[in-house]
Amino acid sequence: MKRPAFVVLAWALLIVVPGVSGQSGPAAHWVGTWATSPVGRAPAPAPPPAGAPAAPAGRGNAPAPLVPNNQTLRQVVHTSIGGDAVRIVLANSFGTAPLQVGAASVALRENGSAIVTSTTHAVTFGGTPSTTIPAGAVMISDPVTWTVPAFADLAIDVFLPNDMSTMPVTVHSGAYQTSYVSAGSHAGEHELPAPSTTTSWYYLSRVEVRTAAPTEAIVTLGDSITDGTGSTLDANSRWPDLLARRLAEQRGGVTTAILNAGIAGNRLLSEAAPNFGINILARLDRDVLALTGATRLVVMIGINDIGLARDNATPSAADLIAAQQQVIERAHARGLKVIGATLTPFEGAAYFTQTGEAKRTALNTWIRTGKAYDGVIDFDAAVRDPRQPTKFQPQFENRDHLHPNDAGYQAMSRAIDLTVFK
Repeated sequence: MKRPAFVVLAWALLIVVPGVSGQSGPAAHWVGTWATSPVGRAPAPAPPPAGAPAAPAGRGNAPAPLVPNNQTLRQVVHTSIGGDAVRIVLANSFGTAPLQVGAASVALRENGSAIVTSTTHAVTFGGTPSTTIPAGAVMISDPVTWTVPAFADLAIDVFLPNDMSTMPVTVHSGAYQTSYVSAGSHAGEHELPAPSTTTSWYYLSRVEVRTAAPTEAIVTLGDSITDGTGSTLDANSRWPDLLARRLAEQRGGVTTAILNAGIAGNRLLSEAAPNFGINILARLDRDVLALTGATRLVVMIGINDIGLARDNATPSAADLIAAQQQVIERAHARGLKVIGATLTPFEGAAYFTQTGEAKRTALNTWIRTGKAYDGVIDFDAAVRDPRQPTKFQPQFENRDHLHPNDAGYQAMSRAIDLTVFK
């Protein structure tokens, strides 16, 4: 049957013209160099009525959390790999109304709140310096052509002109990194005027770089132990940070990105509180599978499900195994290799029980021997006390008997057989 002329012409164009995007040369390869997993924080409480007594002061009172309102946030993040261009991903994931961004910029951090002004680049969205992020959405910036170093501190400025006190804030609370806040619009200025500090990241989801060739990105998924609870502020001594450095040393250069998807207090199957994030099965698509360039996933999760259940029968070890199998299947369907990590000891922690310890032992046995994962990292063996294997070695634990200290995170990193990432 003879085809109509317009069909033949269209088919010829598809053959002769290999791309219809208007770009020349090979497609750019983008990959995350830094990431965090946000949670939703409830709107600020209403102020007390006039004449109401002030809340009593006490040593245990924490400072009020930041509520952006006509402020510039200078947020510091640490890259894992470099590239020849960069773009920023902002998130209004938990907002119930649009988020207005008045201006944004990126630069190398000099020290404190100061930036290296010669590296300052304005960040645009669709060619404009401002944007509005719909409720529940993320916004990827335009690419900024700039050689971004590996293992560098970037200062990402975001000016938020509106009062955000009436809707949930999208935030990652346990940053273990000092960032800076100043009243008014100051994106790209050398130093912020009269800045206050915060150890949370606000409305910031990830940073991506463009590389000359496809580059591997490893996502680390877990709870506070992956998030870095107990590590030294501003030291980048979480075990995923240390893994990035080990890989760079072993491979003779920085070729592997590390994207941290840990949230303190997080669980596999349920939620303890909003600031601990939604459960792993619910956040897997957004916090792992959607990450640009992700090729491998390390899973270390379940201790909060176990501990917070205390002596309750549920969730059982079988429930947690089934949930981890779901993570593996969904990640495999997206082409990711998945590595399982054993849970570290927790005897002495506030929520330790013998029932919980039996569940941890059963889950760890399955991770080691079940052959469901593409590889295994035995963090438990790396930090447990040989004489009391339900406890941390004293030199590796934080005072809460649940989280490692810097030495413990270092021991975890050293325990990783890097051939698991071949």
